[in-house]
Formats: sequence, C-alpha cells, structure tokens
Amino acid sequence: MAGPHFIVPTLPMTRVTTARLGSGNSNASQRMSDVDAGKIVKLVGESQYDLAAAGDPIEGLVVSVEPATSQGYSIGGIADDEKFFVLADGLQATPGTGVIAIGDYVVTGTVVAKGTAQASPYPKVCKATSQTPTQYAWRVVSRGPVGTGAVGTVLCIARV
Repeated sequence: MAGPHFIVPTLPMTRVTTARLGSGNSNASQRMSDVDAGKIVKLVGESQYDLAAAGDPIEGLVVSVEPATSQGYSIGGIADDEKFFVLADGLQATPGTGVIAIGDYVVTGTVVAKGTAQASPYPKVCKATSQTPTQYAWRVVSRGPVGTGAVGTVLCIARV
C-alpha cells in the first residue's frame, strides 16, 4: 500500500513578477539580498515590495534577488499566485502557540529581519484572527507529512 499523498508546490513557477525590493533607494542597508529569498512581502510603493510585518496579509514571496540594482533599489522576482511551503507559527493573537488546520486562512508570522537568513527555507505563518477571506487570502491546503499543524511543522498554502 502506498503512503499518503500531500499537496505540494511544484517547479517551475509559472508566473514571477520582477519588482523593486526594499524600503528605500537612498540607503543600501534598506535593499534586499539573496538571503531574503523565501521571505513574505507586501506592496509598499510603485512597483516596489518590502518585507511584510507579523500579522500582515501575504501579498507574495521573494523567489529571487539580483545582484544589480535599478535606481538604487534591489531588483528581484515575486511570486504571488503559487503554492508555497511555510512553517506553522501558531495563532495571529499568540504567535508560537496554537494549531493551524486545513482550510484556515493565514497571515505573516514571526519575521526574520532584512539581510538575515531564515533558519528554515520556509517563512512562518499564523492562523489569521479573522477567517473571512480578504483580497490577499491564503489558506492551508496541506499539513504535510506530520499532519498536525503544530508550531514548527511544514504546511502548504495556496492563494484563494
């Protein structure tokens, strides 16, 4: 008998948007680098994304960062309509505690600072306090091989 099947992201990604990355073009420390790939972002300006804060809706995920800049900004790829692996980070009101279920809507969890590598290749998400779909609604489609949705376990999310 074969083991269970889980929904997983597949490669190659079908649509990646090139955008400016970071919070400002006058300070090199505000730009993103290759260690920021895999982090959750939000739209902050004209063709510009920056890291999302804990509790923010998920607007995309950085999939690449180029070494070159344009007009002082980092340039990179943002995916905003794929399935992604993420780490469960509990409940939005109490990150680090709680369980996420199949079908739960999620928001950005605990964030790793810009320019700092994540300990895991996957960003953290929390179960959204409001389970009403929003413009940037992402929900859990698989709780992976562990199957619990407990803090620190891998989930697969998809944009609604």
